[in-house]
Amino acid sequence: MLLSTGCGLRRVPLKVLEQLPYEAKIELLEAENDLALAVDRLDEARAEVNRAIAQIRRGKDRHSAARDEVSAATDENSKAVAELAVTEADKRVEWLRAKQRVNVREEDLAEQNLTCAEARYEVARLTAARKAKLEGSETLDPEKFEAQLKSCEEDYAALKEKAKEVGAEAETMRVDWDQARTALARKTFDARASPFVE
Repeated sequence: MLLSTGCGLRRVPLKVLEQLPYEAKIELLEAENDLALAVDRLDEARAEVNRAIAQIRRGKDRHSAARDEVSAATDENSKAVAELAVTEADKRVEWLRAKQRVNVREEDLAEQNLTCAEARYEVARLTAARKAKLEGSETLDPEKFEAQLKSCEEDYAALKEKAKEVGAEAETMRVDWDQARTALARKTFDARASPFVE
């Protein structure tokens, strides 16, 4: 599975790697661990995207229920509480959507990080093969492997900068939601929208 991701990467041929002595394979452990961590990070990022989808769905259900409360309210106080609940639910959904945009950016970052981990792994493999003076390793240009790693890391840095902007927007939405939740909690004496109730 690891070799199938990052298809466009320059790779050390398997016929060269098959000749690697045991000692050289031991030296690759750090790069292999880095690769395994990158896979785990990507899996977690994808799981977070899926969790957020479920949270958004629950938030929409909550918003719909709050709107039903407004039309079912029999007195002014009940109607005011229901309207605050609609505002709180609306702000919650807005925040969850903004948070999902952050999650998607994190997933993109994790994918790019995996590609970079693969590029680092290929540099480590080439270094080990050239150090062991394996047949065929002399034809592989280390500068091209280093260049692909550098390019990958530059792309990662650019993605990280874009992720900061999305994160700032999500934080603004979270603050708006907190304010709406606090207003609802005050109106209902913490019976609704309190973090302890949720």
